[in-house]
Amino acid sequence: MISERLAAAPATIGFRTRSALDESPEAIRKTQLAVARAKEGDQDALRFLYVSYSHNIYSYVRSIVRDDHEAEDVTQHVFAKLMTTVVKYDDRGVPFFAWLLRLARNVAIDQLRANRLTPTETVFGPNSSSDSDMDQSETVRGALATLPEEQRQVVILRHLVGLTPGEIADRMGRTEGSIHGLHHRGRRALQRELARLESTPCTRALRHLTAA
Repeated sequence: MISERLAAAPATIGFRTRSALDESPEAIRKTQLAVARAKEGDQDALRFLYVSYSHNIYSYVRSIVRDDHEAEDVTQHVFAKLMTTVVKYDDRGVPFFAWLLRLARNVAIDQLRANRLTPTETVFGPNSSSDSDMDQSETVRGALATLPEEQRQVVILRHLVGLTPGEIADRMGRTEGSIHGLHHRGRRALQRELARLESTPCTRALRHLTAA
């Protein structure tokens, strides 16, 4: 089945720098199919996009934030945002990866601004700014950002990327039991934050994170 082919890429891999990009016709076709499925909320498709592009995105944001841990955090935020912003992608001659790089740039700039590491203008010039049409996804990022680092990472990898507890344990170098504990505490904390934000429209986008 097509959905099985989308989910066939390995998932138990950590971030590493990568500049090469598979631009073969088959890779492009799979990406287009995955994007279409992701727009419909298909978690396997989102997982496919994560596995396909997370290393390239990590390399790109690392060149901006100049820190391994910051780059990993930004990369996770990029794919958390992708859950709600992928519907805005419109293939009008702009490759999906180029659009994803723009999203990653905006997240990286936001991170630099929040940490006061350097003015935005010194990175991309005075005319660069985040897209206003991505404002809604900030609530998603904000809810996840309230979690402790390891809890947030487990919630993202489990619910947004679709990894199993065993796969997450391998990736994080933890036992599967500890992953279950982090997942349980992370979901409880996320439930409380979403309850606090109940009046905002985009909290509905994260309801599935606390549903099961």
